[in-house]
Amino acid sequence: MKLDILVIAAHPDDAELGCSGTLLKYKAQGKKIGIIDLTRGELGTRGTADTRKEEAAAAADILNLDIRENLGMRDAFFKNDEEHQLQLIKKIRQYQPEIILGNAPFDRHPDHGKAGALINDAAFLSGLPKIETNLDGENQKAWRPRLLLQFIQDAYIKPDIVIDVTDFWDQKMASIQAYKTQFYSPGNEETGEEQTYISTPAFVKVVEGRAREFGKHIGVTFAEGFVSKKILGVDDLFNLR
Repeated sequence: MKLDILVIAAHPDDAELGCSGTLLKYKAQGKKIGIIDLTRGELGTRGTADTRKEEAAAAADILNLDIRENLGMRDAFFKNDEEHQLQLIKKIRQYQPEIILGNAPFDRHPDHGKAGALINDAAFLSGLPKIETNLDGENQKAWRPRLLLQFIQDAYIKPDIVIDVTDFWDQKMASIQAYKTQFYSPGNEETGEEQTYISTPAFVKVVEGRAREFGKHIGVTFAEGFVSKKILGVDDLFNLR
């Protein structure tokens, strides 16, 4: 299956927090979208790899994803090296996405910046024909996405581009709250597990506040922000938000 947009993210729930509104927006336009999680998030204070898998599946249903996979890399200990780059290159060539959305260039959690660098490198290397990869006994063709954007996570980064997701905000929040072991949601206050930075009601408010801040700059209620290593061009200066 060829995808229009592929999110590659370090942990289950990174995509939901960072760019699920954008995924919902383009899914509503008929685009094919998917998520590849690098790790199972097994080192998270709350929940387990199994509960995270169940929660990711529930979130995938809410987002109406065309595909969701998990590469099973080691949480916190994966590397930006040849082995891990080749794993991603195979997936990029398999799904041939036009656009890749990946983790922030730096963040509070070191896996996020590390994943961002890995995704950038793999996306470039995937376009080199002399790097040979094989899937199900067949040689894969080189493929490089037209655009790679990195979503903004916990640390504030000034975005290069913001996308209006106002119409999809409730669905975005539902996909986040599908991770019942990780985030606060009404009626799910007591899980018996240790509270963490992201499990409090305050964290959910920060997610909303960031989206409102980005939205304010383009005159909408909620927006998601992205950064790009490439300089992005426009065709019409009279048609900007």
